[in-house]
Amino acid sequence: MNTATERPRLKTSAMIASIAAEGQRVRAAPFGKALVELARQRPEVVGLTADLAKYTDLHLLAQAHPERYFQMGMAEQLLLAAAGGMAKEGLLPFATTYAVFATRRAYDFIHQVIAEENLNVKICCALPGLTTGYGPSHQATEDLAMMRAVPGLTIVDPCDALDIEQAVPQIAAHPGPVYMRLLRGNVPLVLDEIEGYRFELGRAKLLRDGQDVLIISSGLMTMRALEVAQDLAADRIGVAVLHCPTLKPLDEAAIVEQVRYKHRLVVVAENHSIVGGLGEAVASVLLRHRVQPARFELAGLPDAFLDAGALPTLHQRYGISREALGGRICRWLG
Repeated sequence: MNTATERPRLKTSAMIASIAAEGQRVRAAPFGKALVELARQRPEVVGLTADLAKYTDLHLLAQAHPERYFQMGMAEQLLLAAAGGMAKEGLLPFATTYAVFATRRAYDFIHQVIAEENLNVKICCALPGLTTGYGPSHQATEDLAMMRAVPGLTIVDPCDALDIEQAVPQIAAHPGPVYMRLLRGNVPLVLDEIEGYRFELGRAKLLRDGQDVLIISSGLMTMRALEVAQDLAADRIGVAVLHCPTLKPLDEAAIVEQVRYKHRLVVVAENHSIVGGLGEAVASVLLRHRVQPARFELAGLPDAFLDAGALPTLHQRYGISREALGGRICRWLG
């Protein structure tokens, strides 16, 4: 057997948690660094976590401003309730934990303590969607569906380090509660290559145009969409990418503009279950505005409890890797 040409075997450990490809440009701890800079400018900023400072990059705030850092222990309900109380006293709390713990364990506290009173709390949650290999207990594949149902809650799903850095001061400036999906550690950096790109809360951005396919995406799937667009360009397939980093409120005008009167395949790519996420939100927009795409497909995670394992393996298995997403689009094009 000629081993020289074999592809390297994927490790099976669920500990492999980076979404960055080998050799890809990354920026370390963009959320933590942006929050430290925000805290330097705004003395009312405080940070809270539920025993996960290191894993949400909040440890940087703890080092820079220890008097404004609060470790709440493994008690997510207490974490969100305390954040709400601090907001009532005029502070600007950033509460961090894993997305599964904030949404599943503390949903009622987000709903009743924070959202119902429109408190100025920023909930920033790591391991969104399929960004961990630890299985259903840690994979927040339904967090957006849960959070979209909360009245008055703004929802942000940033693509890369640049999105996160620019989103932090903007969600701080926004009055009211925000739920932001968080990428931590060494986060890929891709949007700085898009000329003139800047994150704007509530706005979708057309990152590239193409006449055959429109991919509407959020989060890390915008990175995948850009990769697939590059791959398919070699086959003379034009792929447009509309990045929707704010899921609520959704930029309906931008979506309608990119679909209406353009005869192309529309694919919604999301790191979330096909139930209740960006795909169904976009479908609702098109239906309400009476816009009919040539064809409409969802490239999200299945409505299922997903496996544990290494992320490269899981992303390929569930259709959100670069190769798998490109293959799905080619099949839909026929």
